[in-house]
Amino acid sequence: MSKPPLARYRTTNWSSYNASLREQGSLLVWVDKDMSWRAPRDGRTRRPAVFSDAAIQFCLSIKILFKLPLRQTSGMVASLLKLAGLDWPVPDFSTLCRRQKTLAYRRADGPLNLLVDSTGIKFLGDGEWQVRKHGVQGRRQWCKVHFAMDPATSDIRAVEFTPSRDGDSPVLPDLLGQVPEDEQIGTVTADGAYDTRRCQTAILARKAIPIIPIRKNGRLWKDDSPAARARSETLRATRYYGRAFWKRWTGYHARSRIEAKMRCLNSFGERIMARDPDRQTAEIHIRIALMNRFNALGTAEIVRVA
Repeated sequence: MSKPPLARYRTTNWSSYNASLREQGSLLVWVDKDMSWRAPRDGRTRRPAVFSDAAIQFCLSIKILFKLPLRQTSGMVASLLKLAGLDWPVPDFSTLCRRQKTLAYRRADGPLNLLVDSTGIKFLGDGEWQVRKHGVQGRRQWCKVHFAMDPATSDIRAVEFTPSRDGDSPVLPDLLGQVPEDEQIGTVTADGAYDTRRCQTAILARKAIPIIPIRKNGRLWKDDSPAARARSETLRATRYYGRAFWKRWTGYHARSRIEAKMRCLNSFGERIMARDPDRQTAEIHIRIALMNRFNALGTAEIVRVA
């Protein structure tokens, strides 16, 4: 019996996508002409705040993009400003380290169908190559990044940063809480780790449809709550049609896009440099902001042709 031919795809917007890839390497992307470099005077102290949040975010974005320590980041920003002919002061490494804990970030706008998942990121311990070569030399510590993605724009709409001991399902209500109440959520797609009462209740509270596969040993819930009824319908459909058909019918396989987004997050480095939890959270948020900025420039539109 011959094998079916492999599927073939093509990009329908290659010219615009190619231009966006070139634009991602332009430093003009990160310097907005309306960006305020100096912060307004602080009336509570005699000494004014020199640098605005936009200036600190710019420096930290350069740090993450080029994987630089804070001191080298200050030097690179100073050289970039000099090449641009701007006589602006540059924050030193202690200022960047201190202000990194207090940065605030904006969320993207637009309707969404959420894809939810989590990934681990290391902040202490040996690298993968050193472990394979010499074995584990000391304790390796990890944290977990939970985020929700809008598949229509590939933007990360919500993100939470927790210790590695925390599970996935308790964080889902916090992710949904980051979405404005007046914004309609259509569906929430997640894997079987989110098959809990807390997750089902939180999704239905936002008037969304949960697309969560039932665990293989899952049974009907005895209570008669809305979450139990919605889960029972999924369980009956899975048993009657099979898990494979249910996943194709509900579009569950779209969750692979958020797994690809995890690889984009790890492309900034397999570990985070900060040790303080607040600074670690800020570093993760800057990575997310960079990924969303790249998406805003343009993404590929791929269709199946055979």
